[in-house]
Amino acid sequence: MIKRLSAVLSVLTLMFLGTMAHAQTAPDALVKTTVDEVLGVIKSGKDRRALSEVVETKVLPHFDFRAMTRTAVGKHWREASPTQQKSLENAFRGLLVTTYTQALSQAATPEQMVEVRPLALKPADDDVTVKTLVKDTARKPLAIDYRLAKAANGWKVYDVVVESLSLVTNYRSSFNTEIGKSGIDGLIKALEAKNKQNAG
Repeated sequence: MIKRLSAVLSVLTLMFLGTMAHAQTAPDALVKTTVDEVLGVIKSGKDRRALSEVVETKVLPHFDFRAMTRTAVGKHWREASPTQQKSLENAFRGLLVTTYTQALSQAATPEQMVEVRPLALKPADDDVTVKTLVKDTARKPLAIDYRLAKAANGWKVYDVVVESLSLVTNYRSSFNTEIGKSGIDGLIKALEAKNKQNAG
């Protein structure tokens, strides 16, 4: 599953390599204005360490990892202690970070173009979906929707839907299987082991 998601996560990363200066920008405008920045990063041929730094400083601030982890873990989240919840969040965050970095290194291409659909944002809206279409000369267009919630410090991504498949809930099945076999601590250990493997 991780390998399959890696290919599309490169496109996800394209959308949110903006700086925190864009925090109060409308969701669709945030997506649109950061595309050129990202393409510039890719064209400059950044190495893996540089890409990791870019992901850490410019991508991750736009994601609500606690909400993403809570959704991925599902009903078992309430069974976890606060310490376990934090460990799950950190481990899941690490998994996504390494996946993003690998995706940027292996799958992203300068030829990719992203069409961002205009969003009819109302003043009272605090939960929106930004629809995009990724175009590449080497493959068919890919529809990706970004679900964002408005937080005190700007809009935060809490899920990504690729061709009608939720990235976060797609992890739930494997997480539930691991919890069923070895409990919440077992899932934490499995995620941490995967992160060590990726780092190596």
